[in-house]
Amino acid sequence: MAKLFVNRLTVIDFCYLHPERGLLGESWLLDLEMEGTLDAQGMVLDFGLIKKQVKTLIDEEFDHKLLVPSYHPHCDLDEAEGYASVRFTYGGGRHFFHRSPINAVTSIPATDITTATLARAIHDRLQPTLPDNVRTLTVRLYTESIPGAFYHYSHGLKHHEGNCRRIAHGHRSRIEIFRDGVRDESLEWAWAERWHDIYIANRADLLGEREIRGLSYCRFGYRTPEGNFELELPKASCLLIDSDSTVENLARLIADQLYQEQPESRFVVLAYEGVDKGAIGKAGVFPRN
Repeated sequence: MAKLFVNRLTVIDFCYLHPERGLLGESWLLDLEMEGTLDAQGMVLDFGLIKKQVKTLIDEEFDHKLLVPSYHPHCDLDEAEGYASVRFTYGGGRHFFHRSPINAVTSIPATDITTATLARAIHDRLQPTLPDNVRTLTVRLYTESIPGAFYHYSHGLKHHEGNCRRIAHGHRSRIEIFRDGVRDESLEWAWAERWHDIYIANRADLLGEREIRGLSYCRFGYRTPEGNFELELPKASCLLIDSDSTVENLARLIADQLYQEQPESRFVVLAYEGVDKGAIGKAGVFPRN
């Protein structure tokens, strides 16, 4: 028997339902190990097929989706006529509702979503697609090691031509802020706390607000070529902005807000969207080169 491995095969950017925190954006890295006998090429499995076939399946089934713990006692998932409706109660009675085309939601057979339960679901989906010579498959999921500040955010981009248009997907993202050319970690932590577990929405997508048992909720919705999307969650978890929540707009928004609060300084903001990608925003008066 021989064993091969692929580290950081992909990053899964997604949202899931947490029993205390509600809708939570995440980014988990994925490693694979495969053990089996050698094929006619002298391989367990061609790395080209792993990067193409296996990665594609993982991305299609789990990436940029809402992952739902279908065994959770306060989770209700209904599928009908090509749409999935999710109702979830969390954190002492707070309410969450989501409706979307069915391919924007993946049900995970567990009471909660963890790296272990999601790894098991990915394993069970992948194993039947592998050649017979691959005897065992190990899936490992883990978060990026971030020594500084980071935050979890969720959003949807209705104008995006790909899966980012899904109204509930998200990221675990670091942030770097430079004030007058010097990195300011205190500002990074303050901003990460400000955007802790936030849902960032275009104000134009707000359909209305209502109260449920004394708690205010925001309802969002929009139509895309994929279908109609709806989302309702506590207003306290929402940030409304006057643009789509692309990382380019978010980087500029943070820089502009910092400059408004401290107009005597100039700011450069590196806002990440998950792992190893993001945008740079600047605000203030910069010297000419």
